[in-house]
Amino acid sequence: MSAGRQLDNDRFLRALKREPVDRTPVWMMRQAGRYLPEYRATRAQAGDFMSLCRNPQACCEVTMQPLDRYGLDAAILFSDILTIPDAMGLGLRFVQGEGPIFDHPVRDERAIEKLPIPDPGAELRYVIDAVTTIRAALGSRLPLIGFAGSPWTLATYMIEGAGGSDYARIKQMAYDAPEMLDALLAKLSASVSLYLEAQIAAGADAVMVFDTWGGVLAPADYLRFSLEPMAKIVAHLKRVAPTVPVILFTKNGGQHLEAMAETGCDALGLDWTTDLGKARTRVGHRVALQGNLDPAWLFASPEKIEAAVRRVLDSYGQGSGHVFNLGHGILQQTPPEHAGVMIEAVRAFSPAYHQLG
Repeated sequence: MSAGRQLDNDRFLRALKREPVDRTPVWMMRQAGRYLPEYRATRAQAGDFMSLCRNPQACCEVTMQPLDRYGLDAAILFSDILTIPDAMGLGLRFVQGEGPIFDHPVRDERAIEKLPIPDPGAELRYVIDAVTTIRAALGSRLPLIGFAGSPWTLATYMIEGAGGSDYARIKQMAYDAPEMLDALLAKLSASVSLYLEAQIAAGADAVMVFDTWGGVLAPADYLRFSLEPMAKIVAHLKRVAPTVPVILFTKNGGQHLEAMAETGCDALGLDWTTDLGKARTRVGHRVALQGNLDPAWLFASPEKIEAAVRRVLDSYGQGSGHVFNLGHGILQQTPPEHAGVMIEAVRAFSPAYHQLG
């Protein structure tokens, strides 16, 4: 396992463990992506998005691109949250202007029973090979973050058959046949657990679970269908890799922070709709917090971006336990130099919040 690796820059890992740091670490969700011209060039060479995802060397190249451009404190594996459903044989494809589509959505009990639990060393080998390749390229430079989609989020895509839906089909299953959905979520919890375990074994220093759609659920339904499956993943990872930090992120999940902290995870990602300072008070010393600048701030002028960074740092306040990030993924139209302004502002302003002693 990757625990115990000596890194030149381990601020990110120390902040997740709420240990003292000299400044607030910073990285960006989707930091390797379409806003960078170098990414667009690599993707054009690959042919299409999934061809890029299935090419470990190309994944390594695009993972390293933002690290070479900015002073970031962590790398994140370049991949997609839908690799597990794809490995289950659902016929994933990406359509220009429409996003992901599954040719074989899961709509009934028989379809759920037929779903395999993918072997990370076989059907998902290309992802694990990408982790190994990136880890070798990073050397001792920075920590590497692995990730997966949450069971609820993956189930949403698998049942609806596409993104951008009104969640009618999955909510109908949740309300009308909850045991059927429970069976699907159990398979996905097992699949994600094995997948993240394999990423850790291949060199990931921390892992993050992206619960993109948990925030569309009513509170009781969130606890059952979104948080409970994630808690099983956390429990598995803490058994097999107890020193590797686990981050949970539910978009629009600010009302659930206390329950999320009780899973045993190490950190919670926050979107911009939750006040960072109030969140810190609510969770106390149980978890670190990651976030939470609105990505749209990066369309503002450099002076406004710097002021927004200061407000986020002020909101969290003094001491460790904060990883600066956007409240969701960086937007495609973002000027790359504006992302650089944000990162440099964190590097310049945050040491004042870490006056040791």
